[in-house]
Amino acid sequence: MTIQLTDGLLEEKLTYSVIGSFFDVHRELGFGFREYIYSLALERALKAKGHIVEREVRVKTYFRGEELAWESVDMLVDRKLMVENKAGERLPPDASDQLLGYLCATTIEVGLLLHYGRKAKHYRVVYENRFKAHFAVRPANREQFGTRTKTDTNGQERT
Repeated sequence: MTIQLTDGLLEEKLTYSVIGSFFDVHRELGFGFREYIYSLALERALKAKGHIVEREVRVKTYFRGEELAWESVDMLVDRKLMVENKAGERLPPDASDQLLGYLCATTIEVGLLLHYGRKAKHYRVVYENRFKAHFAVRPANREQFGTRTKTDTNGQERT
């Protein structure tokens, strides 16, 4: 069976690839590990597919055009997709709100919330840049990301 993907959804092919890796990781590891373990496994699976993966990416938050604070996103894939990993029996009720906040603070438009519960579940969150009014007052010459942790091609962490 062949699945054909169109460009109907924002970052459709990328999200499809990440969701496939998410299910692979959950199927191989099963339920019960900490979020950190799932994040490491997902990172390796995505890199094996040729994706660029950054973990614990710092994101600047702005208020009225001024820097307010840094937030930390679990994972950024190909500098186009935010990924928030959650592990545990239940998904926290505000988990998708957290991801939406990160999308609001950046020019990234698509995020995935991946829940490694007893049953693997994923949620796609979209917030298009055309609806982000605060970008009109953001200083254009400043970086929006600062990376805390990167791994090289050998899987070694570096800052």
